Amino acid sequence: LPGHTLGIIGLGKIGSLVADAAIRLGMNVLGYDPHITVDAAWSLPSQVRKAGAVDEVLKQSHFVSLHVPLAEKTRHMIDARNIEHFRPGAVLLNFSRDGVVADDAVVEGLNSHRLRWYVTDFPSAGLLGHAGVIALPHLGASTREAEDNSAIMVVDQLRDYLEHGNLQNAVNFPDAAMAREAPYRLAIANANVPDMLGAISHALGRGKINIHNMLNKSKGEMAYTLVDADSPVPAAMLDELGQLKGVLAVRYLPADV
Repeated sequence: LPGHTLGIIGLGKIGSLVADAAIRLGMNVLGYDPHITVDAAWSLPSQVRKAGAVDEVLKQSHFVSLHVPLAEKTRHMIDARNIEHFRPGAVLLNFSRDGVVADDAVVEGLNSHRLRWYVTDFPSAGLLGHAGVIALPHLGASTREAEDNSAIMVVDQLRDYLEHGNLQNAVNFPDAAMAREAPYRLAIANANVPDMLGAISHALGRGKINIHNMLNKSKGEMAYTLVDADSPVPAAMLDELGQLKGVLAVRYLPADV
């Protein structure tokens, strides 16, 4: 493995860990992720070279590892169009979702020897019998340690949401977490529309509520706003915020003071 290039598509938590392991094995790592978060970028090893497109990764890598969610933009990310961009004899590893890779493209790549191996824990029935497919059981999250860690993670994230309004790993809301800098917090779910922050700020200003800190994140049509205030927020102000057009829900989370 030393001296070979590993291309990683998707540089979230798992992609970053894979990059770190590959570097420790002496590999060169080329990464691509157009939507990398700030937290993920901080955890990414500095030796990872940045690619500007998927095809750039395919052309330069001896091994390509996929770590992306299945969405409309990632469905059939590897297809018949770009299968020819792989280095001859490359190995494709897919531990994301089966829909990220088009099965017919994989078969074409294996039969033409453009791909040497396809390694996945999401094998479809059409791939199971192929000599170039290495099918693994999808058991990564089924160990005792993984289940314990998952349970702890769920409890920690739920407690953080209930006590501080912070969101992590929600299906239809963005990740949004802000350290408390003032004792009075508002957690507001709202539509992702223009001037939402302005309307919230103006309402608080009219009520003589000073904003100490504010965070707003969006995901598709939904947005989430955290506001830390320097003084208590009266019930009338909570009602006024709840009546703003585009506001879906308001939670008041004062700390113990």
